[in-house]
Amino acid sequence: MSESFNIYCDESCHLENDGIRPMVLGALWCPTDQRKRLARRIKALKSEHGVATSFEIKWVKVSPARLDFYLALLDLFFDEAALRFRGLVVPDKQALDHARFAQDHGAFYYKQWYTLLNRLIHRDSRYRIFLDIKDTQGARRLAKLHDVLCNANHDFDRGVVESIEQVHSHDVPLLQLADLLIGALGYAHRGLQASPAKLALVEHVRRRAGLSLDSSSTWSAEKFNLFVWRPQT
Repeated sequence: MSESFNIYCDESCHLENDGIRPMVLGALWCPTDQRKRLARRIKALKSEHGVATSFEIKWVKVSPARLDFYLALLDLFFDEAALRFRGLVVPDKQALDHARFAQDHGAFYYKQWYTLLNRLIHRDSRYRIFLDIKDTQGARRLAKLHDVLCNANHDFDRGVVESIEQVHSHDVPLLQLADLLIGALGYAHRGLQASPAKLALVEHVRRRAGLSLDSSSTWSAEKFNLFVWRPQT
């Protein structure tokens, strides 16, 4: 039987006119049969650090009081063989020239999700993809993305990319971990300095990943794969 994977996806600053230059997409994935064990490990970390089990892990909640907990979460990711991450950063949305490529921002958005996810998909495996619920347009966007991925992989019976589903991140610890990694990428590329705790997490990711985060990883990087998109010149 082919192996099955769950892919947990999130995004930050993806809107065209939000006034923020970088756009960040990310995907955390693991074998489907490992997801419950990994969720228990995250729950255990909360208990070890005096964090309520109902607490939702989010980059916007990072604070000095819980810095040790967030550092431990990052170490869990880097030390856990079943977990992998791929991130994609568009450094400056304001520099995009959509008219040159006969597209709008929505089309560009789907192209980037395709670039991010298609790298992970192999026809001899099966995938369920989960995205955090963001807005009322989510269901339409997910259906479009599912079509694009299936068509690109000649997966017309959807036996490879089985589903793309919206979920509430509060209920999915691995999606929360994806949010933490994406948050670190976004903070680094925005050049922010205001939060010492967030800076500490960014530096921890840099050290554990062996990357500056300013440029792409090697294509073959498996644990922490990063693609920093550059426009054609």
